[in-house]
Order: sequence, then structure tokens, then C-alpha cells
Amino acid sequence: MADAELNELFAAKPEEFTALRTKLAAAAKKRGDADAAKRIGAMRKPTTAAWVVNRLAVGDKTVKERIDDLRERLRAAHAEMDGERIRGLSTEQRRLVDQLAKAGFSEASLADPTAALREDVIGTLQAAVADPDVAARLGRLAKAERWSGFGDFGDTATVFTATRREKPAPAKPEPAKPVKEQARDDKRAKARADLAAAERAKAEADDALSELQSDLATARLRQQDASRRLAEAERGLTAAEDAYDAAKQASRDAANLVKDAKAKLRAIAK
Repeated sequence: MADAELNELFAAKPEEFTALRTKLAAAAKKRGDADAAKRIGAMRKPTTAAWVVNRLAVGDKTVKERIDDLRERLRAAHAEMDGERIRGLSTEQRRLVDQLAKAGFSEASLADPTAALREDVIGTLQAAVADPDVAARLGRLAKAERWSGFGDFGDTATVFTATRREKPAPAKPEPAKPVKEQARDDKRAKARADLAAAERAKAEADDALSELQSDLATARLRQQDASRRLAEAERGLTAAEDAYDAAKQASRDAANLVKDAKAKLRAIAK
């Protein structure tokens, strides 16, 4: 049952994640499934990039299969040092990652993702192709992933260059750009990189703020519920104390009646 609930949780929008996690964990606990409640409650809210990939993997069960199939064919091509196959599979890898990224953004209704978000989604999908551990966690990712550079293969273009059998023809040197033009290009490239980093930092900050806002709202609801139950308990205690005092007085009054009745009975007997 937990798997179906986790699919629902990770397909939900990031701003709905925390409240839904609390609801699903409480439902699992209520039905007596403590393990499921613990598992659901331990899930971390995914970043926007991770959510896009998770939603894609949850909604399309063939995503993992296509990624796993490509990985195995790439692994075999690299093991055999087959340059022609590696070139073809490199093209197929770029095409697959691009198709999946577009499908993910469409599924998440993000028509115009930022450069930073697009980079994180593509990087995560590329990591899934290279790393079976990342692929196995598709649908449950908490953050964007990057291929570490270790393993059987990864960036196929780089690996191919290192393993191709024939020596490539020397590239013709490109004419050097004027110093001012080169400096301008360097500044432009750095500005784009800074913009992508700033967009990523803002997205992460927004995600953190959203989760904290949800946590705060949940805590307030719990506090209000606890205050309500405390007030009800205090009213119940006051009513019980009043009833006890009234019963105690009634007991005293009854004891006095018994005492008076006994006294009258003794007087008559004399």
C-alpha cells in the first residue's frame, strides 16, 4: 500500500507535498500500518527538478525501462570498444534525454522552465542513464542528480574520444578572436553561468520556504487542535468536579436524614 501512496506523494506539486505527506502518514497509522506511516513520514520534499523527473517516472512506467535498456547497450559497446556503436548510442542518448526532459516539463505543466531547472532535469536524466542506482530511485528522488564521473561509462562523447582506435585528423586551428571580442565573450559566458547559478539558488530557496510555510501551517493547525481539546478537557474537568461536589453534598444530606430517622426511632422505642 505504501508504494501507491508514495507514487501519489511524489507526483503531487511541491507546495502540496508536506501537507499530503502528513495526511498519508496519518492514514497509514490509523489503519495500523506503522511501517508504511514511518516510511511515508521519512520522505523528503523533492526540489522542483527532482519533482519533474519523479512525476515523469511515476506517470510513465516505460521511462525506467528505456533508460535501463540504453545503459546496457552503452555498457556493451564500451566493453567492446566499438566506436561506431558508441557514436550511434551517444546520439540516441542525447535524443532520449531531450525527449524525456520535454515530456517531464509537459507533464509538470512547465511551459517555460528556467535555464537552471532545465539543466538540473537534463543532468538528472543523464545521471540515470549512467548510474543504475539513480535510475532505481526515479520516482523517489529528493534532489537533482549528477553523474559522478566514475563507473563503466557516462559522458559517451568523452569516453569515445579516449577509446577510439584510429587517430583523428588534426583539427584546423580557428582564427584567434580579437582580445576585446574574446573578453566580451568570456564575460557573457560568465554572466550566463552566474544567472543559471542564481536561478538555481532561488529555486532551492523557494522550495525550502514553501516547505517551511507548509510545516508552519501544519504546526498551527495542530496547536489549534490541541488548544481546542485542552479547553474541552478543562470544561469536562470543571463539570466533573461540580458533579462530584453536588453528589458529596447529597451524600451528607442523606446521612443526616438517616441519623435523624434513627434518633426518632429510638425515641419512639422508649
